Amino acid sequence: MLKIGLIGAGYMGSMHAACYKALVGEGVMIAAVADIRQEYAVKAAEAFQAKVYGDGMELIADGDVDAIDICLPTYMHAEYAAAAMKKGKAVFVEKPVCMKKEEMDLLLKLEEETKAPVMVGQCIRLWSEYAWLKETVSKNVYGKVCSAVFKRVSPAPTWAWEGWLQKAECSGTVAMDMHIHDVDYVRYLLGDPKKMQASVSRDGTGMIQQIFASYDYGNLPVTIEACWDYPEAFPFEMYYRIKFEEATAVFSSAASPSLVVYPKDGGRIVPELEKEFESENDIGGNVSSLGGYYNELKYFTDRIKASEPLTIATLAESVKSVELVLKEIEEVGGMIVNG
Repeated sequence: MLKIGLIGAGYMGSMHAACYKALVGEGVMIAAVADIRQEYAVKAAEAFQAKVYGDGMELIADGDVDAIDICLPTYMHAEYAAAAMKKGKAVFVEKPVCMKKEEMDLLLKLEEETKAPVMVGQCIRLWSEYAWLKETVSKNVYGKVCSAVFKRVSPAPTWAWEGWLQKAECSGTVAMDMHIHDVDYVRYLLGDPKKMQASVSRDGTGMIQQIFASYDYGNLPVTIEACWDYPEAFPFEMYYRIKFEEATAVFSSAASPSLVVYPKDGGRIVPELEKEFESENDIGGNVSSLGGYYNELKYFTDRIKASEPLTIATLAESVKSVELVLKEIEEVGGMIVNG
């Protein structure tokens, strides 16, 4: 039985706990949970009769676990991931892996020194509709990609502990919290862009609330949008539209069916998607299905159990995606611009 130590039992930690509950039959269990809010830790631990810790560092030091899953606010990721790697544990850390160059350098150095397997929660790489797109492009099913549009939009994320998502120094703004998903996926799909441009919309405090990026891959333009300050009733949506030589594929998480292909010679195709796990939940936030989170955690735990290397959403790849978003933020003048 692979024993997981879960650090952080808020919104994302609760998502992960639900996924691990579904993975019990696969030889996975939560053995320990840490959260400074004891009631959150107890709730996540109860289905597994897991040991409860009030401090994540105490769990890393003393927990009888094989792997550490870090679902803490972004600004805490590097410290806890470093401690877990030094302890020789397999590490799953939520995205973005970190936000500062010195943190990136430290984690990459520790990965090399400790040989600890590390995966970052860039879950879109394993989300069914995006996995379909990756395979379709790789197999050249509809010819080469001619253009691509990606979008991720939502109301304000008000569920975060002490409002950390709306503190630029803690979350990196919408650019680092939401936009990073599509930036990482586009890199996964097409590689690093030859050129990049970015523009943003800011609130009254000067903090980025919406970002647009344009990537140039030669004769293949890509645009990416992310926004998280639409009105409360505005629906969350993740979206892409890919124009191939022989068809156009459109995905919207707000539509049914979510993915439709329009061949150049007419008609429409609804691809059959392989979904490892589907579940509705009342955890909150902006995504109800556990599918993508389940897929990434099943991949992570399967690889760790088999002592096989992690090749999707690696630390090195995730660092490169953070670096690209930081370049966008630098181009527009920073996370917060006053006046």
